[in-house]
Amino acid sequence: MGSNRTSRRQFLKRAAGASAGAFAFPYFVRSSALGMADQKGANSRIVVGAIGLGGQGTSIMNALMKMPDTQVVAVCDVDQGIIATEGRKARQGREIARKVVEDYYAAQNNLPAYKGCDAYGDFREMLARKDIDVVTICTPDHWHGLISIAAAKAGKDIYCEKPLVNVISEGRAVCDAVKKYRRVLQTGSQERSNPKIRFACELVRNGRLGKIHTVRINLPMSDGHHKQVVTWTESQPEMPVPEGFDYDFWLGPNPHAYYTAKRCHFWWRFILATGGGEMTDRGAHIIDLAQLGLGMDDTGPVEFVARGERNKSGLFDTFMKYDFQCTYANGIKMIGSNDTPRGLRFEGDKGSIFIHIHGGELEATPASLLEEKIGADEIQLGRTDDHRRQFIECVKNRGTPFAPAEVGHRTAAICHLLNIAMITGSPLKWDPTKEQITNNAEANRMLSRPMRPPWHL
Repeated sequence: MGSNRTSRRQFLKRAAGASAGAFAFPYFVRSSALGMADQKGANSRIVVGAIGLGGQGTSIMNALMKMPDTQVVAVCDVDQGIIATEGRKARQGREIARKVVEDYYAAQNNLPAYKGCDAYGDFREMLARKDIDVVTICTPDHWHGLISIAAAKAGKDIYCEKPLVNVISEGRAVCDAVKKYRRVLQTGSQERSNPKIRFACELVRNGRLGKIHTVRINLPMSDGHHKQVVTWTESQPEMPVPEGFDYDFWLGPNPHAYYTAKRCHFWWRFILATGGGEMTDRGAHIIDLAQLGLGMDDTGPVEFVARGERNKSGLFDTFMKYDFQCTYANGIKMIGSNDTPRGLRFEGDKGSIFIHIHGGELEATPASLLEEKIGADEIQLGRTDDHRRQFIECVKNRGTPFAPAEVGHRTAAICHLLNIAMITGSPLKWDPTKEQITNNAEANRMLSRPMRPPWHL
């Protein structure tokens, strides 16, 4: 929290007496949240608050901070962070991020009056500020849904890292909140903003590959951190919580679990309670592009068959090996494995195209496909030079970003359904309209999770 703010304990005590809602805390809804404000003028600065300041969160904060029409005024993280000193290793957090912001603006000569950057330990205090237009949400996955919903209710536009949520039911709740409060939300699926990838998807959508019958998803587990996780089968020791880290708040809606370093910073993604493993990490990027290329952004497959392997003991319980097949209502198969290289291949009866992740390099058969031109009367998916920049433009003109809430939710749902299919060992039939698993009651209950009080949807 900022040094001039009330303590978190005092804030929560006040909030407990507030009127009931998804969160028991006071928030302000600007007129724009109700659709009554004009779009922002060309010279208006978009005021930004950044929530979650690990590697990706800091990267996105830096990108927005350096845009000429934005201004970062607040940062928030449950970890205050540590500046490196002799004998002490740096740890990212809110105080380090605050210093980055203030140092950057101090070096600008033509910046309008700047009053500094506030640092918060509780995202609700930041959301209560009426001057903030946009928040970035780059926390561990288990916080994405709750903070996005609270941000929408508070009248903020949202850039939320992928996967949009860690539980399918929360994804629909985010979509509903964004729609109700007329917010702009961009999911951080930046691969779909790559111009080469959008061109590849235009080739698919306009029939250059003929009738598509298969999409192959390659998700190799060959990186150094994957290999480490596979070997960590021992129970991780309980450790003292580091100074300046509010670990109980970090756990949030999840059940209490003792603190150990590998439960948190970065490694949380390999624990199902906080992340979905590689399936929701780069899998969310690759499967998202399958959805885009097939024109399925508002729906998904209807059948899921998957099997996988994971550590039999220890802290890490996400799947590290997998084979899966998803079937869409039109018969197209999406087949996934640990094959290399990382990316996806669209296969049609007249050709195929492979998209590499990351970077978007393309390989096609026949190679002449890459020389094709998309006509003015054909499906065109638009272009942007930068996923984050496109979000800011949509905030200004109230347009629809390339990865809105519905897109983020549908992609995340596929990833989570594949994890559920591997956990249960059962083929799943999915109704993408009702968003229910229709053939397995146990699996259907996994679409939501109980939350530790006081958190709830």
